[in-house]
Amino acid sequence: MPSYDSTRGRFRLAESHLAVLRHRVEGEEVPPELAETDRELREAGLTDQEGNLDLLLAPLVSTLRAPAVVLHVEALGEHGTLHHGVTIGDGYVYSHESWPGSPESEYVRLEPTMLVWALARMVNLQGEDTVEVATPVVETTTAVLDAGLGTLDSLHGLTAEEGVDRVAEALKGAGLTRKSQVSTLAKLITGLRSSWRMTAAWQGHDDGVPAPRVRGFAVWDCGPLGYWHRELPAEPILPGQVDDTTALKLVRVDAKEVWQLITDLLPSTEEFAAAPQPG
Repeated sequence: MPSYDSTRGRFRLAESHLAVLRHRVEGEEVPPELAETDRELREAGLTDQEGNLDLLLAPLVSTLRAPAVVLHVEALGEHGTLHHGVTIGDGYVYSHESWPGSPESEYVRLEPTMLVWALARMVNLQGEDTVEVATPVVETTTAVLDAGLGTLDSLHGLTAEEGVDRVAEALKGAGLTRKSQVSTLAKLITGLRSSWRMTAAWQGHDDGVPAPRVRGFAVWDCGPLGYWHRELPAEPILPGQVDDTTALKLVRVDAKEVWQLITDLLPSTEEFAAAPQPG
């Protein structure tokens, strides 16, 4: 059910609720398949009997309708894939975070100065101590990675050491030969806590011509083994761009470096401005 928490100014809304709100703002009839969702919004007090939006909801809806920058976080963990993000509009910034098994996300207004902090929290960025690994860089192919990942379902009942050995054998069987890289990648695969990618999209320019812009990066969170920046294949990845021969490169980074990657993701003022026109 949709809801509003006045103590923290946060909303819980599903995509279906946002769809109803879009219809209402556009002055359109709500489709029959969204009638139940429409009723939920009325019962929560977020719309009235005529479908008018509560004043508290108006800034969120206006921001989502006309975003200047959209930041998306796709996080894969034990409970599947979750989608979080931040939408920057004209005068307002809102974050949204999903929860495993729930169709609703939590929307909260942010102060712009808290933007990087909010994104870091979405991926559970922590400055915890890490252990040594055989190599800080792993370079191979996606076929080798897939071979290692394909063993995970067979590791139940094995000790941690036995699991690493089994993954290592799969990596070697797929063609990874350097001992240090086999050891490190096997430990990363078995110790993977989550993986996530973060992208930013906005309307920029290409030599003065308006053009959409997208950039991003991806990270593995391997707990005590640290954070690993997936430099290759580089984000954003387009459909059909990756096959078995695609290069994979993982580079170990610390929490400060991940923070900087998040910071660098945000477009600068110049990236919105039109290029100088010829005189």
